[in-house]
Formats: sequence, structure tokens, C-alpha cells
Amino acid sequence: MPKPNHLLLTRLFIMAAVLAPICLPISESNFVSAQKRTRSQAAKRYVCPMHPEVTSTRARKCPKCGMALRLVEPAKQDATNANVAATETVDESSFSSARIPDIPVIDQNGKRLNFYSDLIKGKTVAINFIFTTCTTICPPLTATFRRVQQELATAAPEAELISISVDPTIDTPPRLSDFAGKFKAGPGWTFVTGDQTGITSLLKALGAGVADKNDHTPMILIGNDKVGYWTRAYGLSSPTALVKAITETANRK
Repeated sequence: MPKPNHLLLTRLFIMAAVLAPICLPISESNFVSAQKRTRSQAAKRYVCPMHPEVTSTRARKCPKCGMALRLVEPAKQDATNANVAATETVDESSFSSARIPDIPVIDQNGKRLNFYSDLIKGKTVAINFIFTTCTTICPPLTATFRRVQQELATAAPEAELISISVDPTIDTPPRLSDFAGKFKAGPGWTFVTGDQTGITSLLKALGAGVADKNDHTPMILIGNDKVGYWTRAYGLSSPTALVKAITETANRK
């Protein structure tokens, strides 16, 4: 019987010891764990609140409206995808006039008002959210509102426009007045500011509260306070589409 080659056995033992850790990750349990991690990473999706068709695998801003994309849970993604073809105007059955606080505010002319009693009560209104130093969506939002005001003059529904500053510390009445003048805002279009605490509570009540002013929503809140009907629309829709939504809201019985 041939004698064992001790040198060869020693080398084989060393090779086995070196290769053992390399082989461990391909065990069944480690392979399953790796698959789960891959699925978890692949399932992460960020979606624009106003443009459900805009998605990303990382946190960023929507190229259409500038809003921060929000993380969507995997279980909710099918529902999100189903809403891609949603209409421009979305019924907000959960919103009511009772949610609107009657807080003190100041308009672009320095006039002190109570938000609900003076601007909302018994009226049909369209409300958007802006700040005067914005260089992204606020100028087109305001330009669209100007076109809406012009078209409403011929459509003849009784409706008023309200632009609320999301940056009340900077947006004093004189700044809002200059901003309104730049876009040729006519009578019946009120620009609103006030103290930071009050405006923050107002924005939160209207569903437009944000931690960063640059993430404010391009939503327009449209309501007929007489009948308690409220809806919302995308603020960069065509002026004609917005006038249609406002007119339909004004004609609610």
C-alpha cells in the first residue's frame, strides 16, 4: 500500500480552510437573505404626490412641479400606478369648511382680515400657495392664476382667488403687493400673509403644510362654501381646465 503524501494532505487542508469562507455566502440561507435584500431595494419607489406617473428609485424632486417625491410602501404601489390616469380635479370628500380656521391675516394692501369670515364664508374660491422669492413653480402658478382670473371674467361665475404665502416672514404686504402687480392681479384676487404661527396652522388645516417652503404643493383648493363642496386641482393645469373646475364648483347646488 502506498504511503500517504503528508505534504499533499497538508496543502489540501490549507486550501480547504481558505476556500471555506468564500463558499459560505452561496449556502441556501445566505442566498435567500441576499434575494430578500435585493427585492427590498428593488421595491423602494418614490412618487410625486401631484404626478403619480413620475417615479424614482431614489429621493429627489419632481421635474414637472418641483415637489419632493414621497416614498411609497410596496403594498401601495399597485394602487399608485392605478391612479396614473387620474383626472385633473380630484374630489376631496374629507375636506370641509369646518376645517378652515378664522385666523387673523393681512392682505397685499395691508388690510387686516379674518381668513374664513372675510375671504371664504358664503363664497366660491380658488386657493393656491406661493412665496415671492420662489424661482421654480410659483411664477407659472401665479401666471396661470392670472389667466384664470381673465377667463373667469368672461365665464361669469362668482368666484374669488386667494394666494397664500408659505413664507410669511419674508412676504410682507409690500412684497406681496409688488408680486401681485408683477402679474397684474385684478380685484377679487387676495394675497395673504400673517404671523408665522398663524399661517403655519392655516396651511396645515388646508392640507398644504410643509417643513420646507420649497416643497410646497402646486395644488389649488377650490370650494363652494355655500354648499360645503370642496375639490382640488393641479395648479399648472391649463387655465381653461381650471376655469371649468371653478365654474362647476360655483354651480353646485
